[in-house]
Amino acid sequence: MNILVIGHPCFDVIERPDGNQAQAYGGIYYAVATLASLADEQTKVIPVFPVGGDEYEAYIEDLSRYPAVDPAGIYRYEGPSNRVFLNYDAHGERVECSKNIFPAIPFSKVQLSLARADGIIVNMISGSDIELETLDEIRMAVRERRIPIHLDIHSLTLGIDDRQRRFRRPVPVWRRWCFMADTVQMNEEEASHLTPERLSEENLVLQLLALGGRNFIITRGERGATVYQQEHKHIQRHDILHPIVSSVVDPTGSGDVFGAAFSYRYFRDRDTLAAARFANEVAGISVEHIGPSGLQEVNRRYSAKQRLSSASA
Repeated sequence: MNILVIGHPCFDVIERPDGNQAQAYGGIYYAVATLASLADEQTKVIPVFPVGGDEYEAYIEDLSRYPAVDPAGIYRYEGPSNRVFLNYDAHGERVECSKNIFPAIPFSKVQLSLARADGIIVNMISGSDIELETLDEIRMAVRERRIPIHLDIHSLTLGIDDRQRRFRRPVPVWRRWCFMADTVQMNEEEASHLTPERLSEENLVLQLLALGGRNFIITRGERGATVYQQEHKHIQRHDILHPIVSSVVDPTGSGDVFGAAFSYRYFRDRDTLAAARFANEVAGISVEHIGPSGLQEVNRRYSAKQRLSSASA
């Protein structure tokens, strides 16, 4: 199985309420590292995105520790890498600032890897990762092979002001974005700001599934996630509880981890609910650690499970 991953990388600077600061690779790195941590020997992770010229070699070297990652689609951008500054308060609320956001990834870069893809993740990390027309080109290129596309709305609902601060704003063409994907993921805040009409969750679900998508997922942080599906012209709602965790140390990237883990299992088995439960479990591991360090624990736990499964087969 080959999984194509599209979205912008960034370098996170995380300021915690206690004053401690953490710096780490962020953005699409969470998705790539999650997939690589879960991958078996038959799975390849194919990221397509730019990395700033001053950090390109170090970024490629970091990913080299993941045998499942094929870095051929990662290309050098002659400019600085995106920096995201995340300030969390004592209530878990955060202020986000972004600097040096990359230009949109062109279809010409994605096209080189499409023939290999068995599943595609498009995660709108910066909100300008790809243009709508590029997503349409991707969809048309893989339509005959029925390759599933998972779209994480993410920062598509974020604007940026003259001080590089991110703020919520609606997406007038949200229907066109959602129409392109088999599965659409967003969190509660993104869902509440997605439409200019500020549709209720119930009405958003009705309109989104009417576009023809198979699954609509709303992540709810410590309350788990909800999967909406249309079955025989009826909307089915499935609430999935978040696993019990020892403590929420850092929620940064948990939605990206969820989407990657969901896609890994869904692309493999096409079982939506099993994939969502699995994604909840993996995301629960990630929030117990600072930055992407929790993915080392994901790799330890699931590589061990895979070894046990292979031994008993």
